[in-house]
Amino acid sequence: MRDNALAGTDLFGADESNPDTYLCVLPLFHSFGQTCIQNGAVAFGGTVVMLPRFEAQAALGLMLKEQVTYFAGVPTMYWGLLGALDDSVDVATIAKNLRVAAAGGSALPVDIHRQFSERFGVTILEGYGLSETSPVASFARYGEEPRVGSIGVPIPGVEMKLIDDEWNDVPDDVQEDGKSAVGEIAIKGHNVMKGYYDRPEATEEAIHDGWFRSGDLARKDADGFYYIVDRSKDMIIRGGFNVYPRELEEVLISHPAVSLVAVIGVPHESHGEEIKAVVVKEKDHDDVSEADLVTWGKEQFAAYKYPRIVEFRDELPMTATGKILKREI
Repeated sequence: MRDNALAGTDLFGADESNPDTYLCVLPLFHSFGQTCIQNGAVAFGGTVVMLPRFEAQAALGLMLKEQVTYFAGVPTMYWGLLGALDDSVDVATIAKNLRVAAAGGSALPVDIHRQFSERFGVTILEGYGLSETSPVASFARYGEEPRVGSIGVPIPGVEMKLIDDEWNDVPDDVQEDGKSAVGEIAIKGHNVMKGYYDRPEATEEAIHDGWFRSGDLARKDADGFYYIVDRSKDMIIRGGFNVYPRELEEVLISHPAVSLVAVIGVPHESHGEEIKAVVVKEKDHDDVSEADLVTWGKEQFAAYKYPRIVEFRDELPMTATGKILKREI
């Protein structure tokens, strides 16, 4: 347990003489909640405060009442906390107690990073991993200047690299923007599973010479920090051009009328796929139409990238852990 990056002193500075109070809003049957909350608390004698299901108002109330110092969640949970803040919430006291905020499960929008830091005085530390990697593979370094948008570096005992479809290494050469070319993340280490139960073909496809291919596309900077681009399965191919939904989502959520957004590809006769943005609007922005967002997006993106279709919804479908279920949109 002491080698686990989410429970160790190297990451968060926690030890038996400095126990944390963890707010658990993640299901413990999931590896994120089990490892990053339960096991971390057990390892260092922390206190776990349980919430059966994530509800932003209830979570804020417990953070205040129980003097929570450690919060971990998926991006939509941070979005929910920020959206629930009003004059009745004692943000100053919650911020005074909160020492660590950690995120994983999916990409955290830069705008949520910024808002949370401004309101709570804590920069969210992003990590990355999968159930197949137990789950943590990389994490931001606690105590160092954060690199917003990065999932950090591999945890101790773990290696990561970028590969192409044929398992060849993607060159580390840094481009003009300070990052490498895009490749699929491959992971090797003691945390990687032995294989899928009773599925030898799936195991052979996923693991090669001890390396596990994640299905996530990323880039790497000169210091070895990784930046998720998108899931390879979520990538949209419009008219022969690769479009990464996360890139569009990062920009769209910065619009004052956009509270939450998911970008997907939908079938198109001539282009193969067309780009669609499904949006949950901010309150008091009824004057903004779908056509307004299409026009605004056209000004922000290259001609092949901007969403031609925008749909407003009251909410987006999510998993039990708060991930947006794009396949159900």
